[in-house]
Amino acid sequence: MHRRVRAYLALENGAVFAGYAIGAVEREAAGEVVFNTAMSGYEEILTDPSYRGQIVTFTYPHIGNYGITLEDGESERVQVEGIVVHECSPVYSNWRAKLSLQEYLQREGVVGIEGVDTRMLVRMIREYGALRGVISATASPEELVERARSLPPMEGQDLTDRVGCRAPYWWTDEGLETGALIAVVDFGVKRNILRNLARRGCRVRVFPARVELHELLACAPDGIVLSNGPGDPAAITYALPLVRELVARGYPILGICLGHQLLGLALGARTYKLKFGHHGANHPVLNLHTGVVEITSQNHGFAVDPDTLPPELEVTHINLNDGTLEGMQHRSLPVMSVQYHPEAAPGPHDATYIFDEFLRLVRVARAEVA
Repeated sequence: MHRRVRAYLALENGAVFAGYAIGAVEREAAGEVVFNTAMSGYEEILTDPSYRGQIVTFTYPHIGNYGITLEDGESERVQVEGIVVHECSPVYSNWRAKLSLQEYLQREGVVGIEGVDTRMLVRMIREYGALRGVISATASPEELVERARSLPPMEGQDLTDRVGCRAPYWWTDEGLETGALIAVVDFGVKRNILRNLARRGCRVRVFPARVELHELLACAPDGIVLSNGPGDPAAITYALPLVRELVARGYPILGICLGHQLLGLALGARTYKLKFGHHGANHPVLNLHTGVVEITSQNHGFAVDPDTLPPELEVTHINLNDGTLEGMQHRSLPVMSVQYHPEAAPGPHDATYIFDEFLRLVRVARAEVA
């Protein structure tokens, strides 16, 4: 049993939640407080780069009961700023697990808080919207409220440099694969996106978010993936000229989450901030082409405004909870994107066809070149 240390979660609206620190109890966590409605998958959530800059509240009351495998992470480290749970399990039962959640957070230097009324906190976020907050066991509630109010808002923040790769690398060995070569622009890519491409026989080369066009094209890619990532898409202005040039040259393109938003911005649409975002593994999305409803995993705080789409972009998917834009495609070019995460598996396989559709566009483009 870990040592019980009193801690507080303080929000910018003045609300304070008392509980007990978990993980690196000597640390503090600061960021935008959001909630995730998934019942499982906390290891993937903790390591999702799209959560950088955010404190994640888990709505499921008991977190940590199957431990940490160190194999299922979506990146090499914990990316969330901190976590809020009702109860952190001190024991775990899973033959694959290597660490408890408490041990993992401690090893990664990340603090969380347990013993919180997460239902009350979620209702507050739904009423006021995502709120800036601080978790600490070393300062008074009054100090923490003021600290939360001094944090920068998520609007205007570009966090991609904190999560993306620094240099290009091969996810699959270029000498072992003969399939299509897919270049992934890494704004904070999840590993399962790369796994899904490799599983389909693709050679996958990953590039930093600030890659120059000539460097990207030097590997002669057959298709481009614009990855997920954190922060405000409108702040990532440096990526838009690259996206526009790739579209103009006719490359098959798949945008996922942040990549979807950047594609919209590059082609003339606008983005806006959602009140409390979409974070969970149970979001119903309607495919307007097939009429099929997909159960999807989502993690985004911004969305593309469908009323601002240029005529050449067609809406393909909508969210059945709130009607927001979930997918689009170009009417004449091999360009498509989705706001949700097709590499995740809540359906469990409702959305993986997105990769197959993208690779069909790649095959058609390769055949035309040949």
